[in-house]
Amino acid sequence: MSSPGASSNPLAPKRKTKKKHFVQQKVEVFRGSDPVLSVLMWGVNHSINDLSQVPVPVMLLPDDFKASTKIKVCNHLFNKENLPGQFKFKEYCPQVFRNLRERFGIDDADYQHIATCHGSTLLPHFLAMYRVTVESEDTYLLAMRNMFSRRLHVHRKYDLKGSLVSREASFKEKVKELPTYKDTDFRNKMQKVYVSGEEKSKVMEKLNRDIDFLVRMRIMDYSLLLGIHDAERAEREAEDEMEPFTEEEEEEEENGAAGSLRAPGPGEVDPHVDVYAVQSAVGAPQREVYFMGLIDVLTQYDTKKKAAHAARAVKHGGGGEISAVPPEQYAKRFLEFVAKIFASDAAAV
Repeated sequence: MSSPGASSNPLAPKRKTKKKHFVQQKVEVFRGSDPVLSVLMWGVNHSINDLSQVPVPVMLLPDDFKASTKIKVCNHLFNKENLPGQFKFKEYCPQVFRNLRERFGIDDADYQHIATCHGSTLLPHFLAMYRVTVESEDTYLLAMRNMFSRRLHVHRKYDLKGSLVSREASFKEKVKELPTYKDTDFRNKMQKVYVSGEEKSKVMEKLNRDIDFLVRMRIMDYSLLLGIHDAERAEREAEDEMEPFTEEEEEEEENGAAGSLRAPGPGEVDPHVDVYAVQSAVGAPQREVYFMGLIDVLTQYDTKKKAAHAARAVKHGGGGEISAVPPEQYAKRFLEFVAKIFASDAAAV
């Protein structure tokens, strides 16, 4: 006796299924309900269009690092559904950031449409800096490249400094966002980064070069942002979202059209987009993608930090895990910790 869901015709062709998990996310459109971001997107488009009319300079001059462009708009009731009636937009050092975007391999058209996102560095890719004024209130915005992926979901996230700090989740994290774990959590979970010896060498070479620069700039208190994409988990989630092909899509697949535009799957990295990503080594215990980049790189070891270091040194008797330490000491501790987050070569391959 056949089951209730079985077809009465045993020769009837089976319906094909498709996966929708890897469709590229739609870009959010900011409207009048978010006036600062509406003005920002308007200003980015205006700025890029203006810059396209100006020849790229042969070299940057000192004045380029002091330059800015400003515009004041009085729309009254024009386009009020999308933009405030009055606003001001200011861009800092347009030629300098244009040069940076070119070095990072970011096309103006890509930046103009998403103000998102190459260089051989783990430092942040700063793309532009603006000031938006709405209702006499100034908002400063620094645009930088996303270190994670718009396509590969990050399942675990760590903020690593090389200290003995553990995390305390905020209410916002508990309710909505992916929690950000700290150094102690990384150790307690016996977490490791399973990459090949070659990939580890590449990462540490970049890191050592970047940290040397930060030390020379008297920068400290930075972190390594580590995001982990679990490819096997993503595949399971994709299977749960499978749905039947339509007749038109079946015909396209048979003609070869559907396969020609296939998006990368779980654990597959697009090096032109996922510039901070490293895939796990062949034979690793888990099939993962690691996103690694330096964050919080703007804290200088100034008089205030020196005073904090001295005060804590007295309190702890010169010992303990102290964040406010000189850049050289901070860099040494940080590099030693990061080198240990990787599994040994024998375990990684």
